[in-house]
Amino acid sequence: MPTTKRKPSYLLHKPTGQARVRIDGKDHYLGEYGTPESRDRYDDLVAEWFARQGDVDGFTLTVEELALLYLQHADRYYVKDGKPTCEVANIRIAFRPLIRLHGRCRARDFSPRKLKDVRQAMIDAGCVRTSINRQIGRIRRMFRWAVESEYISVAVYSTLATVAGLRAGRSEAVESDPVKPVPSAFVDAVQPHVTRQIWDMIQVQQLTGMRPGEVTAMRGCDLNTSGAVWEFVPKSHKTEHHGKDRVIFIGPKAQTVLRAFLKTDLQAFLFSPTDARREFDEQRKANRTTPMTPSQRARKRKSKPKKQPGERYTTASYGYAIRKACKRAGVPAWSPNQLRHNAATELRRGFGIEAARTVLGHSSAVTSEIYAEKDFDAARSIMAKVG
Repeated sequence: MPTTKRKPSYLLHKPTGQARVRIDGKDHYLGEYGTPESRDRYDDLVAEWFARQGDVDGFTLTVEELALLYLQHADRYYVKDGKPTCEVANIRIAFRPLIRLHGRCRARDFSPRKLKDVRQAMIDAGCVRTSINRQIGRIRRMFRWAVESEYISVAVYSTLATVAGLRAGRSEAVESDPVKPVPSAFVDAVQPHVTRQIWDMIQVQQLTGMRPGEVTAMRGCDLNTSGAVWEFVPKSHKTEHHGKDRVIFIGPKAQTVLRAFLKTDLQAFLFSPTDARREFDEQRKANRTTPMTPSQRARKRKSKPKKQPGERYTTASYGYAIRKACKRAGVPAWSPNQLRHNAATELRRGFGIEAARTVLGHSSAVTSEIYAEKDFDAARSIMAKVG
């Protein structure tokens, strides 16, 4: 970092209540002062300014300055299909307590004790133990990258690597509840409160064990329907950056559900909010019992409304639709990720853990064990005879 220029400060513009930063004599307004969004915008602008300076001095480089450099790297590295992944946002969240507590500390002086300070701040904030371990891992990853980039010596990262992760039941951190399958009654309860598209995505997930991101991304061009069992090869999937293939097999029951959504445009997404909205409008028109008034007939839709349905569901919109339906149905909220646990449990009960591993696309049966609820009925039956 050049020593001739000070880092631009995050400031409050009192007349408007906005955050601002002055870079090279020009003011940049960042949105409401103190919000995470304004902080993220500030980080982006300062990272660009910092990179333009060149001549990074590892001796004076602070943790805050290193974090800005690493964020610039993360924006380029964590990209899928031309868009940044959620990992970039997770890194920003991990860095907030780090910068707040030790941002001005020299990176070369950052120690295990300081890393534990950051971890304790996460514990005090009520973060769950598994999330804390992941966030601390992201901070360590930044220091490993700093070693690769020759900003700091390997000794700094080596000492940080000695900080062990928090163990279950042996820390003050909150433990997260295990993700369990959804009771079938709770699944059935949402049917009257969701669109045909959402309900059939739920059915497909239960029948195939797909991830939410896979079922929302289904297209005709990704399906091989030539055999008795169809094959779905997602264009993008969770483990593709590890060089692993993902093939999802679709049996007769799920095929029956999907046939109603197959389209002549093979690039189109099978489950589309646009289609759902059109069906909703057509159904509402068909159910109308009173004639339209002249003003209603004269009303024209906007050619480019600000808010309109997209061509595909996202995992967020899919999950939101289910939570909204749960509230209307008066049942506890559940997420589409839990449907994968439903499928895992049924596969394990009927065909064993190895079959569940293969169908779900897990590399290890240990992962499948996490998803599949143990079949205690079989254990009870055995012990009734031998115990």
